[in-house]
Amino acid sequence: MEKKEQLYEGKAKKVYATDDPELLIVDYKDDATAFNGLKKGTIAGKGVINNQMSNRLMAKLEKSGVPTHFVRELSERETLVKKVSIVPLEVIIRNIAAGSFSKRYGVPEGVVFEQPTIEFSYKNDELGDPLLNSYHALALKLATPAEIETIKDYSFRVNDFLKAFWKECGVTLVDFKLEFGRLSDGTIVLADEISPDTSRLWDAKTGEKLDKDRFRRDMGGVEEAYAEIMSRLEAHL
Repeated sequence: MEKKEQLYEGKAKKVYATDDPELLIVDYKDDATAFNGLKKGTIAGKGVINNQMSNRLMAKLEKSGVPTHFVRELSERETLVKKVSIVPLEVIIRNIAAGSFSKRYGVPEGVVFEQPTIEFSYKNDELGDPLLNSYHALALKLATPAEIETIKDYSFRVNDFLKAFWKECGVTLVDFKLEFGRLSDGTIVLADEISPDTSRLWDAKTGEKLDKDRFRRDMGGVEEAYAEIMSRLEAHL
């Protein structure tokens, strides 16, 4: 697969064209950002971990019936993916109160929900990724009613799978963000990544944070936390 010109560079990844118009190469960076890019830094080795973790989990999700953009891993940092047009809806699934949910609603961090919640935000950096509901998404023509239902169904299925998998690893899945894309024929598939950048992962016994919150909150031990979560994942594959 020939790597061609760079098409895009985001906060955490670069995307390249290939000699197949339906396939792209994603290259994961060590750059780290938080608070809509206001805080910037580097987490050594993060790109390798996020690439490999996303690929392992997406391969498992494919087998469980959730279609993804993953094709195959090319190297530590590079992966071949199906070309998608991203649906500009970020999906946040929450099992436990934390982060912006706790701030917004005055719920102490760590309160476990009786059932998971789902939130949508408008994927738009200029506007600060504002929260919206499905009626807003329809008004803005971000997705069709059928696409929104598909995205919700897949998101809860991903949550069920990831909660069970991380529990085996001695990890509590607090919340996580997903993005979806449309293939050229309109099929909705899971895209972007599943990693400590996009998930809150706590040690099941101690509650220790093993994710990007360590970077956001200047807690230190960020690289060690990422390495720990990756070693637990590999031990249970």
